[in-house]
Amino acid sequence: MSGINRIIFATGNQGKMKEIRSILEDTGAEILSMSEAGIRTDIDEDGGSFEENALIKARAVSAACLKAGLNDSGCAVLADDSGLVIDALGGEPGIYSARYLGEDTPYDIKNKELIGRLSGVPDEKRTARFVCAIAAVLADGREFTVQAAVEGRIGRQQKGTGGFGYDPIFYVPEYAKTTAEMTAEEKNRISHRGKALEQMKEVLKKNEGFNRK
Repeated sequence: MSGINRIIFATGNQGKMKEIRSILEDTGAEILSMSEAGIRTDIDEDGGSFEENALIKARAVSAACLKAGLNDSGCAVLADDSGLVIDALGGEPGIYSARYLGEDTPYDIKNKELIGRLSGVPDEKRTARFVCAIAAVLADGREFTVQAAVEGRIGRQQKGTGGFGYDPIFYVPEYAKTTAEMTAEEKNRISHRGKALEQMKEVLKKNEGFNRK
């Protein structure tokens, strides 16, 4: 096993990349976003689950890396698909979380819409979870997937300025605050993406290993 020395993550979201780097920094691998790696590719996320969409993205970016000559033996491509699942809304927005009300719609508007749709719903029925699936495609074609979630409920107003996306409305009772009110360390400790990244890190260590700098 040659070990992984570079991870290309299939995202351009800098808020997400900050979280990813924080969790994966102890691997010693160089961690790049698609844009930082010079990769641009259109991806049709037409899967029926978080796991399927994560694999679609990872495969597409891995193919683009191969075409660009970046898919050497020490390179791994990771992709995630995550979203907010609200029980009282039948699981919405789910796999369509990023596209809910339109991809370019500010999350402030999306969050207000979801709060509005839950008007009159009591706290005990406002249960929700953030779900994250992460897929990895290695240079030799091996694929791995993991999935994790964090349970909470939808608040009645947006609170906090940290995080991104739906964080201001996702209230975690154990912490008595939204994920947007948490410190980066608190959020990484309990977040769906944090849990999934830790799982994937262990899978990669077991199956490939890392070439530490």
